[in-house]
Amino acid sequence: MEKRILYFDCFSGISGDMTIGALLDLGIDQVEFLKRLKKVKPEEYDIEIKKGIKKGITGTDFTVHLRNQENKKEIKFDSNFTFESISNQNHFQIREHNHSRNLYDINQIIDQAELSDEVKKISKQIFQLIAEAEAKIHGKTIEQVHFHEVGATDSIVDIIGTAICIEMLHVDEIQSSALNLGSGFVKCDHGIFPVPAPATLEILKNVPVYSKNAQKELTTPTGAAIIKNLCSAFGDLPGLSIEKIGYGLGKREMDTPNVLRVVVGKQTISQSLMMLETNIDNMNPEIYSYLFPELLENNALDVFVTPIIMKKNRPANKLSVLCDEEHVGKIEEIIFNETTTLGIRKYRVEREELKREFGKVSTKFGEITVKYAYKNGELIKYSPEYEDCQLIAKKTGIPLYLIYNEVVDEVKKGLSRP
Repeated sequence: MEKRILYFDCFSGISGDMTIGALLDLGIDQVEFLKRLKKVKPEEYDIEIKKGIKKGITGTDFTVHLRNQENKKEIKFDSNFTFESISNQNHFQIREHNHSRNLYDINQIIDQAELSDEVKKISKQIFQLIAEAEAKIHGKTIEQVHFHEVGATDSIVDIIGTAICIEMLHVDEIQSSALNLGSGFVKCDHGIFPVPAPATLEILKNVPVYSKNAQKELTTPTGAAIIKNLCSAFGDLPGLSIEKIGYGLGKREMDTPNVLRVVVGKQTISQSLMMLETNIDNMNPEIYSYLFPELLENNALDVFVTPIIMKKNRPANKLSVLCDEEHVGKIEEIIFNETTTLGIRKYRVEREELKREFGKVSTKFGEITVKYAYKNGELIKYSPEYEDCQLIAKKTGIPLYLIYNEVVDEVKKGLSRP
């Protein structure tokens, strides 16, 4: 079984603009990215995406340029494309202090934008983290908290833009290194504070952090909230077959490379499961037809019976049930309650799986579901779904095997097309 992992290497901290720069540097389609991003208050900002170098490392620099007046601006990236964006004169005028927004205001901005449900969900979760941290620090409720730096348009763009990039990457899991926070002092809306800023420190509870090599703020509150929300684990780079590496450039010049490094790679894992078995020689076999669906409906992954000969040369059946460890208790309860057995054997097993995907194929009988199986990203087998074919066979009276053959032929035609 394979899973695709995105890993953040935060040796020089993390900020919102560095995050987007690094993710775009992995090769995300910048045209599609900007198309989606510009659905979020396009009248307030322009985007610049360009290649740059920090201490000999080439990466991507992502910058949000806020507009002081409504006029014609350009969105530039990679020097190969130029998009024009003309602000709508019917949009409301930008308020002088529109950087001070509460959580309700920001959720309204997210909800009103034409974004996918997944992007909206990630964006709201990140802002929720920041709101909870600010509320704790200032002794207020979440509803009373007004974002300052993080409520500004450029920070909103950074967070929503990150969510868009994550959706476009299609990874199964996200991990991160420990975070370098930097040191020294930072000027916030409420005054000058030691690094890390109070909100950053509050957000990063239970996350491994350290301070090294710089008298500067390396991890911002926005960066902290992004990484805390996205990552399921923090630690060293896991064992991966590396596919892509990206670098997001920070704005400051430092003695060390001011970049955020991200890695995408595949990890092969064995699935650890439990096998429960019992030998039964004194049960009405009709009970099995009730038992099987009951076990499968309660999270059994596989159920099967094997004919065996028990002691005293007595014919019997060995009932085998495969399940996740967390469901062992319920499976045991069903077996004891519904069968005549007095004991159950159980042991751990490992299962390797091919990656599976489902798709619809159009045939002369209608649309039929097909299951595709992949190994190392390569399609190695496929099969029509039995239930779809059976339903058509019953409705039309056409032999089942002919429907199977028709589906297979259509799949082959689709695969042969360039």
